[in-house]
Amino acid sequence: MHAIPAWRRVVLSPLTLLLRMWGRSLRLELSEEDRRNITKRDEPVAIVLWHNRLFLSAEIVRRFRQGRPAYALVSASRDGAWLHAFFSTVGLSTVRGSSSRLGREAASALVEMLRAGHDIGITPDGPRGPCYELKPGGLIVARRTRTPLLLIGGEFTSAWQLRSWDRFYVPRPFSRIRLRCEHVPAADIAGDRDEAVARVQARLLAINRD
Repeated sequence: MHAIPAWRRVVLSPLTLLLRMWGRSLRLELSEEDRRNITKRDEPVAIVLWHNRLFLSAEIVRRFRQGRPAYALVSASRDGAWLHAFFSTVGLSTVRGSSSRLGREAASALVEMLRAGHDIGITPDGPRGPCYELKPGGLIVARRTRTPLLLIGGEFTSAWQLRSWDRFYVPRPFSRIRLRCEHVPAADIAGDRDEAVARVQARLLAINRD
């Protein structure tokens, strides 16, 4: 399990402040139905969004999931150590483990978070893609705990896209983002695994209109 020295966390401080201000400048627009879905907090959910929409995660939790901590799975690698440090400064908690194979320890830790009443976050095509291809491992924890999904879609009016495998979206400051939020009951992802994966992938693609 890689970690970064405490002094290096200081390097993140100016960047963290900038990104917090950047995120809070964004204008997130939702329909009334989408707002009901994203603010429904009577039970924990697995928040599911494509890897290239990850920039939105901190603002989604801060604005709409108040009072319910969210945990994201972050790799145990050196790169994951930096991501863990960054997430911790913007108010997101992490579980460290094998994000590629969703190792047993990482899966067990996420199960514990859900059973404790916390949300979890999943990028089902991460960490290396292919882009927009939902991996079966992304639903393991939700299926095991019979947890509903909160699917997140984001349509950007103005954004940069990085030259990464997922063409990562970086919304321009003060730009508008149309959020689409769909609540998927646990019963809809039960049963045959491959059919559940296909259904969720189709629904997630439908609310992300690239």
